[in-house]
Amino acid sequence: MCGRFTLKSPRRIKLGHFSGPDLQPLLPRYNIAPSQTVLALADFGNGRELSPLTWGLIPSWSNESKGFINARSETVETKPAFSESFQRRRCLIPADGFFEWKRTGKVKQPFYFQLNDESVFAFAGLWDRWTRNGVSINSCAIITTKANELLHPVHDRMPVILHPQLHDVWLDPRAARTELMELLSPFPASEMKSHPVSSAVNHTENDSAELVVRMDAEPGITPSLF
Repeated sequence: MCGRFTLKSPRRIKLGHFSGPDLQPLLPRYNIAPSQTVLALADFGNGRELSPLTWGLIPSWSNESKGFINARSETVETKPAFSESFQRRRCLIPADGFFEWKRTGKVKQPFYFQLNDESVFAFAGLWDRWTRNGVSINSCAIITTKANELLHPVHDRMPVILHPQLHDVWLDPRAARTELMELLSPFPASEMKSHPVSSAVNHTENDSAELVVRMDAEPGITPSLF
């Protein structure tokens, strides 16, 4: 799954040929969590734009505002909560790293994963618009797939990361289902790196650069991935 991620350098967002509003006011974020606001690139009705969404997709037909933070690639086109969004409402969610936890006994050691060059990338996402009693919420979910070789020692799932040349395909409303499904594969482990970080990331109120600093494993935990 993907339950926390970072966008430390929002001014470095470059998604395809998109040139949107000034990103200068955006603050670095080191511990983005479910139910919080995230940025997403999609066509929300007026052409492609970067817009704030709630992380936790609420299907438009749902009677309650309960959201799904992740959508499994294996069932994304058939599960009722995601099938229509997969066909019509795909988005890109910018990030520059994410966290995953390795369980050792009763304790979990958090690890931080990023690209080798630490650049901004894009998760494959879905979005939907939920409206009830005059309240409208635009929300999103991150698609996950099986883990690559780097992640597998920590967790069996990972978020789908799309190479830049695939962004337009993912957002293209005319893209074929088979073409889209082929994109939902593990990102190459050779293009990523990881290190253990402090368990301070477990608490959503913490949001500072210290959360992504490499540190020795906490007592009782072995940090090595191999």
